[in-house]
Amino acid sequence: MNPPSTVKPDPLASWHRIASERDPGGLAALLADEVVFHSPVVHTPQRGKAIVTQYLAAALRVFGNPGFRYVRELRGERDAVLEFVVDIDGISVNGVDMMRWDEAGQVVEFKVMLRPLKAVNLIHQKMAAMLEER
Repeated sequence: MNPPSTVKPDPLASWHRIASERDPGGLAALLADEVVFHSPVVHTPQRGKAIVTQYLAAALRVFGNPGFRYVRELRGERDAVLEFVVDIDGISVNGVDMMRWDEAGQVVEFKVMLRPLKAVNLIHQKMAAMLEER
């Protein structure tokens, strides 16, 4: 019998797969139960796997077009900063995803920052519409 695997999942690789495939199905394994999400358009942190899954699934739909791409990545032992660009409705959006994960490789904090203001306003409208559908 083989011993159990001690290889921990790579949360960044998991996120890149989820983002590139625009498939929220992998979020359940990626997110810790107590995950906290900081949105650029909601002033209070969103806490817990269920609500954070809803926000990230909506974001995958809002940001999920063929032009979305990560242009820079800074990675630490248990955190990462990913800069992205995308055009949505003719507006150039530049943003940063900041992630922190625990020893088990599950994301415990996910923060999104956006610029310019025109992009923030557009994303606010689109995210609100996506979340109202649920």
